[in-house]
Order: sequence, then structure tokens, then C-alpha cells
Amino acid sequence: MLVSDIISIMTKYKEYFDKMVSENKDAFNEFTKAHFEYSIDQDKNQEEFNKIGEKILNIVHEWEDRLCKHSEGAGFGKYTSNLAEKFQAEIKSHFPLIDHIGIIVSKPKVEKVKVSSFSIKKIKLR
Repeated sequence: MLVSDIISIMTKYKEYFDKMVSENKDAFNEFTKAHFEYSIDQDKNQEEFNKIGEKILNIVHEWEDRLCKHSEGAGFGKYTSNLAEKFQAEIKSHFPLIDHIGIIVSKPKVEKVKVSSFSIKKIKLR
């Protein structure tokens, strides 16, 4: 195996990332907007971020599988785990909050405060 083969395989993850984004342009444009809004106010935008992000995660996993299968088929099976890590790192470099997809935000229970009808009357002293 030549060094140039290894370098070619290692930069393949960037090619796959670019293809993934270009072939799913609408989904990634929507996610880019949701990612930005989520970065500003996570609590307010968590549900929408999860919904849009679920689609993106499916796309990412599909392309990661393609990348790894391609390199395994080319005889670079021992490099696939490293390749998958680099692919994920490339995604995180563009979308640093992608790991927040799926976080469930539980809203704290607000207990009603019972207002007492207790009162003290003033006593008039002479």
C-alpha cells in the first residue's frame, strides 16, 4: 500500500461530506438555519432542532455507511474506524451542536402556591 493511497482514502471523507451536503442541499439549508437559531436559544428551539436534526442524522449515517463500505471494498478495512471518526469530526466542524439532537428537555413542574386566608385584626387599645 502506497502512502498516496492512504492519503487519498483519508481525504475521501471530505469528498463524501461535500457530496452529502450538495445532494441534500434543502435539508442542510433548513438544518443550518435551525442550528443557528438553536445556538442562540437552546431551550426555546430544542424541539424544532430535534425534529429537523433527526432527518440530518439519518442522512449523515447513510453517508458514513457509504464511505466506510467504499473504503472496505477498496481493501482499506482497517482504516474505516478512523475514517468514520474523521467524517464525524468534519460534520462537527460545520455543526458543533449536532450532538445536541435528541436532547429531551423536561419542563419543571410549577407548584401552585396556596395563599392562606389567615389575617390578623388590629386591636384598639385605649
